[in-house]
Amino acid sequence: MTLPLIGILRGVTPDEAVAVGEAVLAAGITALEVPLNSPEPLESIRRLVESLGERALVGAGTVLNTDQVREVHAVGGRLVVSPNCRPAVIEETRRLDMQSWPGVLTPSEAFDALEAGATGLKLFPAVQVGIEGMKALRAVLPGDTRLYAVGGIGAEDFAAWRAAGVAGAGLGSALYRPGQAPEQVGQQARALVAAWQAADSGAGA
Repeated sequence: MTLPLIGILRGVTPDEAVAVGEAVLAAGITALEVPLNSPEPLESIRRLVESLGERALVGAGTVLNTDQVREVHAVGGRLVVSPNCRPAVIEETRRLDMQSWPGVLTPSEAFDALEAGATGLKLFPAVQVGIEGMKALRAVLPGDTRLYAVGGIGAEDFAAWRAAGVAGAGLGSALYRPGQAPEQVGQQARALVAAWQAADSGAGA
């Protein structure tokens, strides 16, 4: 079963990207995003797609406009993650047959994103909304909405978020920090995957 986790490789360089991506993939995380505020992000994405594209969903984070969507698509990316909700970005992403995960914080943003065709919703920053806020949002969303928590959550509170109804998570600095060796990233990835699977079991999934 594919884990509902997105590995965020913010700050990775093209020369590191494939080795780090392999380490994350080996731990069981099959969706990888390189935020566009990383060094040479499109080159990192291109190399990841070339090496891992048959085994992983690879794309970009911090995608803010339609030009960037097209640039990610041009290097083979199939995943577009944003910190905000821009219907034009979502619509262009879906037109190009890529997955769209816009950032939302309010019910208005969430429904705008779904109306535009978002694949799923990135609750960001999750730490600002908190579990109670997330539960209130979750209660009004369609039951099949894929809501991932991103920003300020980690292994220690996966269980609480999962039990409250979040469907998945984006993993940032707990998974990867710039300059970390692939071996260290792999170790962190395995620990996060184990914590998520334990939380998932506890939630009765």
